[in-house]
Amino acid sequence: MLSQAFLLSTGIVSLAEIGDKTQLLALLLATRFKKPVPIILGIFVATVLNHFGAAWLGQFASSYINMDVLKWLLGASFIAMAVWMLIPDQLDDQTRLLDKLGVFGATCVAFFVAEMGDKTQIATVALSARYHDTVSVVLGTTLGMMIANIPAVLLGEVAARKLPTELVHRVAAGLFVVVGVLTFMA
Repeated sequence: MLSQAFLLSTGIVSLAEIGDKTQLLALLLATRFKKPVPIILGIFVATVLNHFGAAWLGQFASSYINMDVLKWLLGASFIAMAVWMLIPDQLDDQTRLLDKLGVFGATCVAFFVAEMGDKTQIATVALSARYHDTVSVVLGTTLGMMIANIPAVLLGEVAARKLPTELVHRVAAGLFVVVGVLTFMA
């Protein structure tokens, strides 16, 4: 049976990723390189590495912070994530990559760097601290990233223009608020 941590991590990250800078990066890489398989593999590897580190940080923090303090920090962080979801991302110029890295290498480096301090990375830290299940959280957040980014790579700009990004961000923000309130009540 799939755990609550896995299911929630998958849902939150797949919604949070819609219109995110890393999804814009996936579109950019797909347009630039036109090689979907190494791009998708690069996204996968970078996400697993980045989110494993984030989940470990969540576990580490939860073992050293008083549970009452941690509950309030986590609840507040989920609600802050809800607010952050309503602020649109823009891709910046840091995505320029050296061609000598190749498609896979360029994707790995770009995605790993782009995820640093991103909504989905911070959500991974908070979810791991909340559920104390690093593996389920990392599997869930990685699946969520893939659910959001594979179509971006395969369908390119057509998908980006058709998705109601603002509505998706509002739904994701609502989920973060619910998780934050439930965390306060735990």
